[in-house]
Amino acid sequence: MLGWEFQSAGPDAGGYGFLQKGGRTLAAIGPLVDEGAQAAWTVYFGTADADATSKAVEAAGGTVRFPPMEVFTAGRMAGYTDPTGAEFAVWEPRDVDGLEVVNAIGTTSWIELYTTDTTAAKAFYGTVLSWETRDISIGEEAYSIAGPAGGGEETMHGGILQLPAENQEAGSGSEWHPYFEVEDCDAVVARAKELGGTVIIPAGDAEGVGRVAMLLDPFGAPFAVITSATA
Repeated sequence: MLGWEFQSAGPDAGGYGFLQKGGRTLAAIGPLVDEGAQAAWTVYFGTADADATSKAVEAAGGTVRFPPMEVFTAGRMAGYTDPTGAEFAVWEPRDVDGLEVVNAIGTTSWIELYTTDTTAAKAFYGTVLSWETRDISIGEEAYSIAGPAGGGEETMHGGILQLPAENQEAGSGSEWHPYFEVEDCDAVVARAKELGGTVIIPAGDAEGVGRVAMLLDPFGAPFAVITSATA
């Protein structure tokens, strides 16, 4: 669907490996290991000190799902749940800085948090990851963009918005999900359906943003695709 290739991390990696395009890593994939876990994308944020981040998460009301752990000589990772229930992780780089390509066709261009409590979420990530947020309007929805404090709008890398009451009543909870940039949103949605995916939100235009669709892959992991508006 997106032209990715899989590169194994090696015989000792338990099936874990890297998703690449043009030889550059854009994401990673591995088998579920926790009992009852469901397929999902985990968004990672960079940190200079995973131990300090873990302490900050707990102090701000979040939960440490798994403490900082070594990933060979590549770096250290840790996983958390924010106070509203959304899971995320951090990466402390050593030999591997992080993703090798973003904001290109077939790669991650945006991340978004649907949350049960936007106020709590913005306060949490502001405290733990030193983010700043700016409230904007997209259509009739209140929306916040987020990124490193002091970086300005060009460094904003994600959005935060309220999970509608009807979605919560249907059992949905807070979650992060990625947006993958594509040349033709409608064509990719059609291809996703052919490959066994499910359309959650059909392709539609978001003024000033682009054409967007929300999907489930055949294993149940949600993600979005976007054909960004040109300047």
